[in-house]
Amino acid sequence: MYVQELEPVAGSLGLSALVAALPLVIVLVLLGGFRMKAHLAGLIGLLGAVLVACLAYGMPWGQAASSAVQGAVFGLFPIMWIVVNALWVYRMTVRTRHFDILRRSFGRLSDDPRIQALVVAFCFGALLEALAGFGAPVAISAVMLVALGFDPVRAAIVALVANTAPVAFGAMGTPVVTLAQVTGLPLDSVASVVGRQTPLLALVVPLVLVWLVDGRRGLRDTWVPAVVCGVAFAIAQFVASNYVSAQLADIAAAMAGAGALVAVPHSRVPASEAVRTSVLTGVRSEELDEEDPRGEVLRAYAPYALIVVVFSVAQIPVIKDWLAGATRKTDWPFLDVAAPNGEPVGANVFTWPIVSTGGTLVLFAGVATAVVLGVHARVAVREWAATVYELRFAILTVTSVLALAYVMNLSGQAATIGYFVAAAGAGLAFLSPVLGWFGVAVTGSDTSANALFGALQVTAAQESGLSPDLLAAANSSGGVLGKMISPQNLTIACAAVGLAGREGDLLRKVLPWSLGLLLVMCLVVVGQSTAVLGWMLP
Repeated sequence: MYVQELEPVAGSLGLSALVAALPLVIVLVLLGGFRMKAHLAGLIGLLGAVLVACLAYGMPWGQAASSAVQGAVFGLFPIMWIVVNALWVYRMTVRTRHFDILRRSFGRLSDDPRIQALVVAFCFGALLEALAGFGAPVAISAVMLVALGFDPVRAAIVALVANTAPVAFGAMGTPVVTLAQVTGLPLDSVASVVGRQTPLLALVVPLVLVWLVDGRRGLRDTWVPAVVCGVAFAIAQFVASNYVSAQLADIAAAMAGAGALVAVPHSRVPASEAVRTSVLTGVRSEELDEEDPRGEVLRAYAPYALIVVVFSVAQIPVIKDWLAGATRKTDWPFLDVAAPNGEPVGANVFTWPIVSTGGTLVLFAGVATAVVLGVHARVAVREWAATVYELRFAILTVTSVLALAYVMNLSGQAATIGYFVAAAGAGLAFLSPVLGWFGVAVTGSDTSANALFGALQVTAAQESGLSPDLLAAANSSGGVLGKMISPQNLTIACAAVGLAGREGDLLRKVLPWSLGLLLVMCLVVVGQSTAVLGWMLP
């Protein structure tokens, strides 16, 4: 049995924390300083974590390797299993051109560009984040806004800022699922706290978007639809994450926000010619004028309805118990780790939620989607394989980062850093979202940031007397605000709208919004750690 040590380097917690942080420093420097590809930085960081675990912490080489393999396996299943199947559904809608029909349907909801920004970037972007994540919402939303006549720079900025509130529950809840796994906290408890933080962003972001589109005039003319959309989005995200399913949080929120927006009379008031000419300075796509049969429009919405139905059915107690019955638990080979107190760690046993995991449920919905959209089985399989190929580097990145996280967690490196950080005391509540923000800004992924810093946050919380659920959730909630300034997302946005090489221009425009909203989230978390907002927590 390998027993974790907290102070293996010269009996000093400070020196041990400095050494333990080396793998994280390596990854962050390679990504932020040298602009290295994320999967390469992850692999080099993993090597660093293994060397620190074995040479500084005395972890047997076999157990360090076994820890890394378990992290990589978890990265594949259930994490990338969810992402692959969700993106597969989207690819089938693109192949059958039902995605174009859906895009035209959104474009016809209003001729007011400020309302169109809310529908496309905020609501539909959230739906894309719910299904695909990993940069797809920014790219697709930006392209759709350009097709509506938005200037490419404005379209990219709006898409980047809009991609905040839904990120923590993106890709069918992948970030919170990862957070629960690496911290050992129950998924329901982590998701419920995140669901009491990110909805507050949803109240603000729509107002920011109409300001970005049309300045003070946009805020004055369309604040009512923006507020109604944000409130509906926030309520749906809160209810779904706390009482239904974390995987459905963004789908429910996106649909609720769009539905509320359409229902508000202000949204249907035609925009003045002065507004349209001053805002829409790009070239509008003539394709938007095509008429689509009602039946095809319904089929275009069908994939998202099917996902909601499948996940809702899976929550019925009898079916939920039946699905859970397929879960398998096994002793992970070559791994026998004990915490500093001598108690065996939970990772010694690996859980395989074969059927009940979100990825398998999305797969069921994907099969039904193929039938509804008329996709031949052979074509559907080919699209699934193409999805895996498209995500090959993302798969390598996620598996390497999770392998690194598991080695750091199981060797005791994360615990050492957590105990050291706990010295911040009450200030830890304010710094917790900042750590998540920094992680996402560098890695471009809330999932990766949760894998890297989740266990550290929990250890620090336990040592400082704060709620582990609160700080773990704060890592994810703060992280969503780093998404708009991450090099990965900036590059995706520029490439999508033909602004290659102008990432710096976009960064300067979105950085103030990222920092401003981060400050709001830090204050919220501080309030939730005290009696001021403590009533918000479950």
